[in-house]
Amino acid sequence: MDLTPYNSLVDTDWLQKHLHADSLRIVESTSLIPNYFEESEENKTKKVSGREMWEEQHIPGSIFIDILTEVSDDKNGRLMYGMPSAETFSKVMSKKGIGNDNAIIIYDRNTNMWAARFWWMLRAFGFKNTAVLDGGYSKWIAENKKVDNLVKNYPPTEFKATADPELIADRDRVLRAIEGQSETCLINALDPDEFQGKPPIRYGRAGRIPGSKNVPFMQTVDLDTQLYVDQKISAKIFNEVGVEPDKEVICYCGGGIAACSTALLLTRLGHTKVSVYDGSLKEWAADPSLPLETGKE
Repeated sequence: MDLTPYNSLVDTDWLQKHLHADSLRIVESTSLIPNYFEESEENKTKKVSGREMWEEQHIPGSIFIDILTEVSDDKNGRLMYGMPSAETFSKVMSKKGIGNDNAIIIYDRNTNMWAARFWWMLRAFGFKNTAVLDGGYSKWIAENKKVDNLVKNYPPTEFKATADPELIADRDRVLRAIEGQSETCLINALDPDEFQGKPPIRYGRAGRIPGSKNVPFMQTVDLDTQLYVDQKISAKIFNEVGVEPDKEVICYCGGGIAACSTALLLTRLGHTKVSVYDGSLKEWAADPSLPLETGKE
């Protein structure tokens, strides 16, 4: 099954039609940050696995891959979520019964960003035959499509990960960008208040990486339907902040999750020089030697 024609997104009707395709693997990758918008929890962001929700009910045939516990490496607390090694990623995928010849549809239960994170991870490890379920579980449920709580076990196989370093930006690449050593657009996917450095302060210090433009993740997803905005609106949003097709773009947020939705939409628009700063503000703000801006642009 070739997912290339769908340009990284499929809808719920498509998935319902192909639910039982032999080569298809359906992955739920929900994670939760339950206290994120509670001002009393400043600098105490909690991370919770979505596994229990999946165990209660899920899209039939789906398996759960836990971004928090199975495919993240926080580098001893330096990162909020961090890319694992290629070896670790390969082992998890192989154990789950996902091989390089499969097609993978990913969904989550909240604004598609967790699905986009796993989608980006797959691409960063050389796997591109994958797409996100637009609208995710919320849309699936709203349409009264079938769910169950059965556990699908695929036989172990072999997944070979080949890391593409261009898709994951590190601190040094971001530093080169803000020091003018490259013509790079920095896109911050957090909400406008966080972008300006207003409280609560969730990442040690307030503000944004200098020179960043703000494209809030809430601007790219319809919060009622959980659908991404269409291509025309997406193109207009990025054009307005000066993102050009031939320029390098580094997407970041607080922990490297919402930024993956930005990366997905840019990829759908045909941008080929897109990366995600994996450390994002969790890493950047923790280093007092690194600059931050506050206030409006």
